[in-house]
Parts: sequence; C-alpha cells; structure tokens
Amino acid sequence: MQYELTEEQVMLRDMVRRLAREKVAPRAAEIDEKAEYPQDMFDLLRQNELLGIPLPQEYGGSGAGILSTCIVVEELAKYCYNTAYLVVLTIAPFGAILTAGSEEQKQRYLSGLATGELRAAIAVTEPEAGSDVAAIRTTAVLKDGHYHLNGTKCFITNATVADFMVVFAKTDPQKGARGISGFIVEKGSPGLTIGRVENKMGGRGLPSAEVFFDDCRIPQSSLLGRESEGFKTAMESFNKTRPVIGSRAVGLAQGALDYAVGYAKQRVAFGQPIAAFQGIQFMMADMAMQTEAARQLVYRAASLIDQGKTGREVMATVAMAKCFASDVAMRVAVDAAQILGGYGCLKSYPLERYIRDAKLLQVVEGTNQIQRLIIARSMLQ
Repeated sequence: MQYELTEEQVMLRDMVRRLAREKVAPRAAEIDEKAEYPQDMFDLLRQNELLGIPLPQEYGGSGAGILSTCIVVEELAKYCYNTAYLVVLTIAPFGAILTAGSEEQKQRYLSGLATGELRAAIAVTEPEAGSDVAAIRTTAVLKDGHYHLNGTKCFITNATVADFMVVFAKTDPQKGARGISGFIVEKGSPGLTIGRVENKMGGRGLPSAEVFFDDCRIPQSSLLGRESEGFKTAMESFNKTRPVIGSRAVGLAQGALDYAVGYAKQRVAFGQPIAAFQGIQFMMADMAMQTEAARQLVYRAASLIDQGKTGREVMATVAMAKCFASDVAMRVAVDAAQILGGYGCLKSYPLERYIRDAKLLQVVEGTNQIQRLIIARSMLQ
C-alpha cells in the first residue's frame, strides 16, 4: 500500500510544527514540574482548531481523519507529551460515541468536543480489570427509567476536568464481555464522585484519578448504543484511535533524537564535538532508523483506518504500530539521555522527562504485552 501526505496535510504539519516550537516548547518543563492541568495549552489548541481534526464536519470537526490527527500529535509530542495528550483525550471518547452513539448524542457531545466547549474522559480501567476489560465489575441496573451505576474506576485521565465520561459497565454480569454496555455520564450526576488524583511518573499535566459510582443515577437515554454491545464499542473505538497513541510515541522519539543531535554537535570532548565520534554517530543512526520505521508503521495504520479498512490484518497492523512505536520511544529516549551523559540525568534537561513519558506509552491504551498477543493471534487464527 502506498500513501503520500497531501498538500493540506503538509501545510497542517508545518503550521503545528511552528506552533509547537514557539508556544508549546517553552511550557513543557513547567507543566511536568508543577503537574498542573495546562489550560493555556488547551486554549491554544482550541483557538487553532486542532481539537476536532478527525471529527466529521457535520459535528463541527474538520473531517481530516486519523492520519492528519497523527501528524498533529506527533509535532506536539516532540516537545510536550502533555499538550499532545490533550488531543488524544478528545479522540478516545469521540471514537466510542461516533461508533455507537445516537444522532442526538453525536450532535450534543461531538460538536462540543470538536470546538473545545466540552472535555471528556473514557472510563474503562478498574483496580481488578485493566488489560482484561471483560473482568470489569462496575454494574448498571435499569430501574424506573434510569440506570443506576455502582463500582470503581481507576487511572481515569481527565476525570477532574471532564464535562462527561464514556463509562463501560456490566448490565448483565453473568455474560462476561457480552454483558458490557457503554454509557455517557455527565459531570455532576448524583452518585458520581472523583477520588484521589494519582502522582504519576509521566504525563503529569493531565490528571488521572479514581472515579466512584455509588448508585449513580443517569437517564436511560445515556445508554451508548444498545445493551451488551459495549465491549464491541470499546474495542472498535480503541482500534480506530490507537494509531494516534503511536504517533505520540513517534513525536517523543523524534524530539529526544533532535535534542541529542543538537547537544552532540556542541559538546566538545577530546578536542572535538562528540558528534564526530563514530560511536555517537552509530547511536544516532540507529535512533533515526528506529524512529522513521515507527513513523512509517504508524502512518500506514492510520491510513488503513482512514480508508475504512477492517479485519484481523488491520487490527494487527494497528497493534504493531502502537507497540513498536512506544518501544522505540523508550529506547530512543534512553539512548538520547546516554549521549548527554550526566546532563541526561538532570531534571533541568528534558531527556529524563522524555524517558518518564515514554514509559507510560508502553502501558496506556493496552499494554505492549497485550498488543503482542493481538499480533500473534492474528497470525495463528
């Protein structure tokens, strides 16, 4: 399969690249250090209409697709994981609502996501159910025209600022995955409580918190799609948006590489820049090859999604893209810090932050072990 960036995508990339370098980069270290929600970066993305890149035009987005979204996220992630994360947190709930939502739900929530008037979170993970989505214990019971939710979610990013959450719970606990349903739960719903905000090693600007449902009462119209189709909705949504996670890893790797190359050109040892030493050159060459390979795999996965392709092969390609790119981000960030030597270990330099952020990418949106299972099963079935 061949693909080429369109003129519009190149223009988008160049615009976001300039914006990231001039506006995002100066804030990146402070966002991480203070672990505060970057409202100014959210406003910046909103003003430049970057939140609704993949959303259909009829719902206020640009309809540019997943590949264009990957381009945006990659450029932002070169400098700031957290700012790139703001775009990702629009994409994940969007995918679930677009996949299963009613027209009324799409008009109400997608338009708000596209313009930045609404913020969302997606609540799947629980203390005893992370990779094993079928093991979730949160329940939803229909009584008197309302669903009553009970249970606990954890690691829910954006929970403290979200206007609504896409929540997955069991309407028929006896059926496992086939008993899961999706719901839209608005901020302030009775029985909804946001708990402890976690002190994370990376992605520190975007709060991840516990969420408690104590007989949380929501209208029957909050059901996303039909009962017992929530697992399918969640999996389809994750598969469609997972290349965007890979693009965040590509951006992080490229950012780490760019910084290390710039440092190596200036750092003098034994009478010459360390970039002149073959050992350093080989490291940088390997980092560049790995990053470019990850980029091409992510772009291919995104292109398949944009073409509406489905099936086992596409699912495997998407899993490869997320897994390979995030593993590359980890390796490249570590090697970049090695090139900086002692300075790579200091918080006043960005590489230790890149390492911490890269570690999260190997875990979030399906651990890389789960991605490898998906890839292997696609070959063995």
